[in-house]
Amino acid sequence: MNEARSMSAPMPAIRPYGLALTNEARAALKSQHPRCLWLTGLSGAGKSTLANALELQLNQRGFHTFILDGDNLRGGLCSDLGMGADCRRENIRRMSEVARLMVDAGLIVIVAAISPFRAERETARRLFAEGDFIEVYVSTSFAVCAQRDPKGLYRAALQGRIKDFTGIDSPYEAPLTAEYEIDTQNLNLEDACARLSTFLLNK
Repeated sequence: MNEARSMSAPMPAIRPYGLALTNEARAALKSQHPRCLWLTGLSGAGKSTLANALELQLNQRGFHTFILDGDNLRGGLCSDLGMGADCRRENIRRMSEVARLMVDAGLIVIVAAISPFRAERETARRLFAEGDFIEVYVSTSFAVCAQRDPKGLYRAALQGRIKDFTGIDSPYEAPLTAEYEIDTQNLNLEDACARLSTFLLNK
């Protein structure tokens, strides 16, 4: 059978295999409640910087964590995706599924991604048990993000050298009911990290 015919053949029914080890057992081994902390906001808002500082602090307290950073995944798992709306949706879908698997493994997962569309963030939320998905809106303003412009992306987008850039010619849909909101404009990194870690640990 050639490759074309093989690809067009009907797929057999796929049934998830029932694993003997439960998610609760994996979490108990790490003595923690696994969760997904999803940081969303404009490019330059401070998501990756905050996620990195938070993970270091949690690690020092003995928690088992992992960061899923949007740019890092774009270099590997999502390297085949462009920046159009459909590709952005698929990017978030993949990231959501990986985050869910890591939470199932007992980890506290910190996602740092623009994730501009509310619908995709809500789809991600539905993958998790009630209370295990915490949306954090890093609400640093467009003006401040554009002024920071750490990667030169805003300048390139305003000059027309980058298309479909979030906040300029592609929309960013801010959360309406995020569990936590933080603006890095008026907080230094230490204070921002302390507030976020306190909120997370209280949860």
